[in-house]
Amino acid sequence: MGQDNHHKRSTSAGLPTSNARGRATGIPRGRQIQKTFNNIKITILCGFVTILVLRGTIGVNLGSSDSDAVNQNLIEETNRILAEIRSDADPSDPDDQQPFNPNATFTLGPKINNWDEERQNWLTQNPEYPNFIRGKPRILLLTGSPPKPCDNPIGDHYLLKSIKNKIDYCRLHGIEIVYNLAHLDVELAGYWAKLPMIRRLMLSHPEVEWIWWMDSDAFFTDMVFELPMSKYDAYNLVLHGYPDLLFDQKSWIAVNTGSFLFRNCQWSLDLLDEWAPMGPKGPVREEAGKILTANLKGRPAFEADDQSALIYLLLSKKEKWMDKVFLENSFYLHGYWAGLVDRYEEMIEKYHPGLGDERWPFVTHFVGCKPCGSYGDYPVERCLSSMERAYNFADNQVLKLYGFRHRGLLSPKIKRIRNETVTPLEFVDQFDIRRHSTESKGLKS
Repeated sequence: MGQDNHHKRSTSAGLPTSNARGRATGIPRGRQIQKTFNNIKITILCGFVTILVLRGTIGVNLGSSDSDAVNQNLIEETNRILAEIRSDADPSDPDDQQPFNPNATFTLGPKINNWDEERQNWLTQNPEYPNFIRGKPRILLLTGSPPKPCDNPIGDHYLLKSIKNKIDYCRLHGIEIVYNLAHLDVELAGYWAKLPMIRRLMLSHPEVEWIWWMDSDAFFTDMVFELPMSKYDAYNLVLHGYPDLLFDQKSWIAVNTGSFLFRNCQWSLDLLDEWAPMGPKGPVREEAGKILTANLKGRPAFEADDQSALIYLLLSKKEKWMDKVFLENSFYLHGYWAGLVDRYEEMIEKYHPGLGDERWPFVTHFVGCKPCGSYGDYPVERCLSSMERAYNFADNQVLKLYGFRHRGLLSPKIKRIRNETVTPLEFVDQFDIRRHSTESKGLKS
């Protein structure tokens, strides 16, 4: 390459000597003058074109600068809008809200005393909306996330995967689903936002027998397992928990409220009425947090959260509430992710879906991970990779019916695992999760 460049430079340097060679070969002088004049015209034309090109280049650069300025303005406007969305203030809201009085008794709404009777009358008058379908109670799964965009953009992607996972499970098992993005009560934000929504759904959907709350950071990881609802005929609240941790140790993690079921009845409305007053943000929540930390073993000092408040309520008024509370630990209604996600390959090798326990967890809950927020108890990279594994672990169980699976538990890409056939119904009989869940339930009974 260096030789080629040298050759080009030598040729270029030799161009001015061509006229000298021309005189030596005997070219007429008039023709030489005309040729020189033509060369001058070409030189002038080339110079003019060069100026145009340079001007065009400068113009393009200016246009690029203008484009960059426009893009920068768009970015700034987008950031301003996102900041506005993320803030609690809304300039379009009328400024007529009364300041919250921490001394006043907080309520979720007007006191209702005859809900069981009213609901039963409604069910009788509306037989087209039964609360039991084919012998199974009608269940509504409630989940949600904050109304504002995630602080970490990838968090929205994992919220999408989380709701897709829940929709898949509900579709396969005939469960209705509601995804909430609104704070129905401004005082009950954060952990507490679920309470007013649960109450509202109970009153607005009297045909629903059970409201099933599940956190947005919890994934179904056993798509075959079904809740043994007949176990809970005499109960109104189903929590994942352990009696010894609750009553003997008074631990603040004795139960988990990331996934629990509430029966639609007067008892549940009464419990919500006693549970909610610890939740209003500000001084009330801070003072309640001090009481919870003083009474529950191992609880750090922070504002009142819904889980600690419920544990405290069940302990302090055991006679009033516990006879209708079922502490479930025979399967993972809540499964702590840190001890599960690294064992998925072992589970695939040794066990099968439909078990719901430590062999194949029903729910994997990412407690301590905050993919949508700017903080968390664990490194965000570990949380996101673990969520990816949980999602793909569950999604493989759905894709199996269609003849596909993920290339790996960390890969969003899928691969074909069987060829198409002219007898597709044989695979429906073999791999349809709905059939497997019915068969496994029959075996258990």
